[in-house]
Amino acid sequence: MAGSSAVHGSAERIGYITRVQSFSACHRLHSIHLTDKDNKEVYGKCNNPNGHGHNYKVEVTVRGKIDPVTGMVMNLTDLKKCIEEVIMIPLDHKNLDKDVPYFASVVSTTENVAVYIWDNMAKVLPPNLLYEIKIYETDKNIVVYRGE
Repeated sequence: MAGSSAVHGSAERIGYITRVQSFSACHRLHSIHLTDKDNKEVYGKCNNPNGHGHNYKVEVTVRGKIDPVTGMVMNLTDLKKCIEEVIMIPLDHKNLDKDVPYFASVVSTTENVAVYIWDNMAKVLPPNLLYEIKIYETDKNIVVYRGE
């Protein structure tokens, strides 16, 4: 493949970086738009008035051009700082419904936790870099959100 390095050297390369972070939080699935009876029917045991907890695993993926000088899409140290600010400080070891104002009027489903993380990561990352938020609520329950 003579000459292929010249072609690849000038081509823009797109890379994906994923940083994994775990946090623990409790919540109660309960919608202010439903009656108590309807909440029990919709959310079952997850509507327990005392709540329940999870050890969430979050994957934050960014997508962008690989800088020809640094060789990076973004500095992982910067991504780690953003995750600390957006996920760890406001969510870790918290009651999502009581400690996070966003969830006062939004049901704290994992789908909505993913939206919350997306919206707040998008505020602290460079524009158009955020690609995906993936949350493992359990080993078997996984939510993916891409800002759509």
